[in-house]
Amino acid sequence: MSMKFMLGRKGRMTQIFTEEGECVPVTILEVGPCWVTGVRSAERDGYDAVQIGFDQVREKVLSKPELGHLKAKELPPLRVLKECRLDSPADLEVGAQLGVDVFQVGERVDVTGVSKGRGFAGAMKRYNFGGGPMTHGGMCRRFPGAIGQHTYPGRVFKGKRMPGHFGTDRIKVKNLEVMHIDTERNLLLVRGAVPGHRGALVEVSYAKCAKASQQA
Repeated sequence: MSMKFMLGRKGRMTQIFTEEGECVPVTILEVGPCWVTGVRSAERDGYDAVQIGFDQVREKVLSKPELGHLKAKELPPLRVLKECRLDSPADLEVGAQLGVDVFQVGERVDVTGVSKGRGFAGAMKRYNFGGGPMTHGGMCRRFPGAIGQHTYPGRVFKGKRMPGHFGTDRIKVKNLEVMHIDTERNLLLVRGAVPGHRGALVEVSYAKCAKASQQA
């Protein structure tokens, strides 16, 4: 299969033991099943890509254009549609169902998700500032300190790291190792942490570093 891109939801974290007895922290991902809802070709659309759908829901949840797009291809109502660019034309057909078995144990994957929202946060929490001295009369403890200049330029530069909204950023964690696959329950266990809250939507794709090493 020329494409290894799937949608899923983040589960809880746990730990497993390898055959060598090493304790490994893993994140459980519920990946798939996904349906191929569209195929783009360079001849017709100007680029090669595959559109996949995930999370089957009731028809009343979707809008009429979304529902019509899926019904025209005799597909179930799907909440999430994502498109994945390909380097070569796809060997998939519309309506094909994809499972977690597109990946293999030992492979490296990239997982993309939205980080947890933390609301309005101070500079120390948001940017991990050290703060001022906590003893000997220190008056600047959990503050960012001076933010501007005197006569020149006499203003605060754009992009200054200050208190503000923290979280809900799109983050990609790269090069995570696939530790275990459960095809019956569509579970994928990857080594390490994944951004987002429990139940958040995640995108799992074949790691680019693995592609480069194979080509080399």
